[in-house]
Amino acid sequence: MNLGRTEDQELIADTARELLEARAPTAGARAMDGDPAGHSPALWKEMVELGWPGLAFPEEHGGVGGDFLDVSLLFEQLGYAQVPSPLLASVACCGMPVARFGTAGQKERWLGAISEGRIVTAAPLPWDRPGDGPVASRDGDGHVLNGTATFVPFAASAEHILVAANLDGEPRAFWVDASSVTLKPLGTVGWDRPCHVELTDVHVPADAALGTDQVGADAARAISLFGAAATCAEMVGAAQRVLDMTVEYATEREQFGKPIGSFQAVQHHCADMSIDVLGSRFIAYEAIWLLSVDREAAQEVSMAKAWVSEAYERVCALGHQVHGAIGFTEEHDLHLFSRHAMAASLAFGDGDLHYDTLATGLNLP
Repeated sequence: MNLGRTEDQELIADTARELLEARAPTAGARAMDGDPAGHSPALWKEMVELGWPGLAFPEEHGGVGGDFLDVSLLFEQLGYAQVPSPLLASVACCGMPVARFGTAGQKERWLGAISEGRIVTAAPLPWDRPGDGPVASRDGDGHVLNGTATFVPFAASAEHILVAANLDGEPRAFWVDASSVTLKPLGTVGWDRPCHVELTDVHVPADAALGTDQVGADAARAISLFGAAATCAEMVGAAQRVLDMTVEYATEREQFGKPIGSFQAVQHHCADMSIDVLGSRFIAYEAIWLLSVDREAAQEVSMAKAWVSEAYERVCALGHQVHGAIGFTEEHDLHLFSRHAMAASLAFGDGDLHYDTLATGLNLP
């Protein structure tokens, strides 16, 4: 894998950085903190006009013709700017499983809708307790869904939810109209606004089941795989921002007549942060690249999620060490990143869970 970006990819990243800096010069999360929608509709409209939701999808389905690696550059920039957006939920968790496993009709319908900016979201099965998720049962030509899904991002703004449920002991994903479920907003340490989704005898037609029977289980698992990898890209961008603001602060803040960045302890903190950011970028984009070229990537995604989750939290902790008390104040952006680190590290499974997943794959006794 070559981690060097093409000219087009550099343009994607630079354009995203410029737009988000112009529209959210401090932290977009601050403006959305407490907002029930959890994102800016005006900014989302601008993203749609730029083609961001369709970047990873083929042109014949209304997309731009890029891939998952291309759109992951946008997730990284959203993390860098701390801008809440339904882009990750709509594209990574919903669009990519459809693009990879959907039928021709499903690709035509859903990839076009996502590319047009129709907000959809996904409710994956719990990574650590998949059996505790919603249950689907066959009902004539369709299915009936019952159960609960929690921490579903941007569900309050979504038109449809891609719900992963247990069907005959196997995972399967179903498109559900958001108006047919009961939503309960949840308060979290992060700045996103997820919901608790209750499904009570929700009937869906046969074509609402994502993919065919042969690939249906893989399609349901893909929600978590693409979601975890995209979250890693978002965390890489956020960790880079924490490093940048910490180096800037260490350069400007003076103590004993000289910048604190001249002290060895501060220098080593920044060096450790830099190592974690670079290591996170490599391991995250290795997993993203494998998914982009349609290779088996379950182990690599778990490696990335385990490492990046903990590395991002370490970067935030060292950033607070350098900033001191000011980094904990409401007025400073660093506390937003620390809140995001705690929430993002838990999304799609925390580090300990993925370590267990990796250990299982090693066939240890």
